[in-house]
Amino acid sequence: MQHHPCSLLDNMLPLKKDDKFRQGLFKPKNTAKYVGKGMPVYRSGWELKFFRWCDDNPNVVEWASESVIIPYTSPMDGRVHRYYTDGVIAIKELDKIVKYIIEIKPSSQLNVPVKGKKRSSTINYENYRFIQNQSKWKAARTWCEKHGYKFLILTEKELGLSKK
Repeated sequence: MQHHPCSLLDNMLPLKKDDKFRQGLFKPKNTAKYVGKGMPVYRSGWELKFFRWCDDNPNVVEWASESVIIPYTSPMDGRVHRYYTDGVIAIKELDKIVKYIIEIKPSSQLNVPVKGKKRSSTINYENYRFIQNQSKWKAARTWCEKHGYKFLILTEKELGLSKK
């Protein structure tokens, strides 16, 4: 791989070409802060922005991607599945270190889907995804309470990507 003069691109190593989503391996500059196994994989431009923020923020003590796996029971099939959380961070807040489990999602996925003029296959998929996410997040909140973490969902608003 050739070195590109733009330092921003130095942190991005493409994983595979996908026209719909930005994906790749992120190369942390502050390697001591990244405590995950192997290089972190970003599965969207939103995750990439979050990874850069973690890497550059002096208050982030440590972070990892998809390193916490939480079992949850899906109400769709009644079976136990594994929820790979998007991230985990330990951050200095005032005089203490606070640990967070992070999920990155569009704000549209936080509320019950509205049918509107959508096709029934689309609304069925959105309902399924909403129910599945609610199950994952309930399990994550329980896990966080038990392990001394806070659960946080970041949307385009928190990532500074919302349209004005």
